[in-house]
Amino acid sequence: MADGPPGFPRNEMRPGAAADGGVQVTLDDGAARERVARVDALLEDLEGAIGAVPVDTAIELVQALLDLYGEGLARMVAHVAAVDDDGALAGAFASDELVSHLLLLHGLHPVPLEQRVRGALDEVRPYLESHGGDVELLGIEDGVVRVAMRGSCDGCASSAMTLKLAIEDAIHKAAPDVEEVVADGAAAPAPAPLLQIEMSEAWAPAGDLGDLSAPVVRPVGGSEVLFVAIDGTRYAYRPACPACGGSLDGAGLDGEALACGCGARYDVRRAGRGIDAPERHLEPLPLLVGADGGVRVAVGAA
Repeated sequence: MADGPPGFPRNEMRPGAAADGGVQVTLDDGAARERVARVDALLEDLEGAIGAVPVDTAIELVQALLDLYGEGLARMVAHVAAVDDDGALAGAFASDELVSHLLLLHGLHPVPLEQRVRGALDEVRPYLESHGGDVELLGIEDGVVRVAMRGSCDGCASSAMTLKLAIEDAIHKAAPDVEEVVADGAAAPAPAPLLQIEMSEAWAPAGDLGDLSAPVVRPVGGSEVLFVAIDGTRYAYRPACPACGGSLDGAGLDGEALACGCGARYDVRRAGRGIDAPERHLEPLPLLVGADGGVRVAVGAA
């Protein structure tokens, strides 16, 4: 199914709405005025309370405010939908993280769940390809996203980490309404050793990388990271050369091969595999490129 531009639904009739093409509302004006009056009354009770506020009053106030703001958002969305022929305004709302979360909270997000999940998978696909793998969306049901790992990621021991660091993070960022991500073909993680050191899984911003016309090493989240671009796709690696132990800062790029000064060469697209000595390979790091073009790297991944 082809993904079209984002847009707020125009033909969803809500209770109390007229079928004349006007603004659709959940509450008529009379009911809305009653809701406002109830909120005012609860606020007065709260201000006049001596000591602790009754839990029931606080809960009712929060719920009333959520309902009132939800009604206001629904009316705003209806006004926007009436004039947003090209979906530009809906797209702007969807790309704002705070507004997007508010719209999701009230069931008003303009981008369907499947479209948001597919967009998230497109974000992480370059990283999976750097491992010689790929990911396929199998389906979404009851808030559970099922994906299949393909290629070199299928059944490999690192698939669980790849899923946790890259796929899950991207999906939950684009679709926080997803409850779970299940991967077919991801090997179960190995049993933990007796002594296990927890590693940071935080995604750190990489800052301005320029056009990456040549490989470059930059500090990210307290670690040195090597960045390389092939045909516009960016890759991140630990900068140590497995052959000589030196830094690959200043290494040359010959086609898709990264060449160290010691003579060792590594395939950038294929997870940094050694071209002349396959037993040697670079250590790739998960990399995500956001909608705003910002690059983040999971420097705690190993």
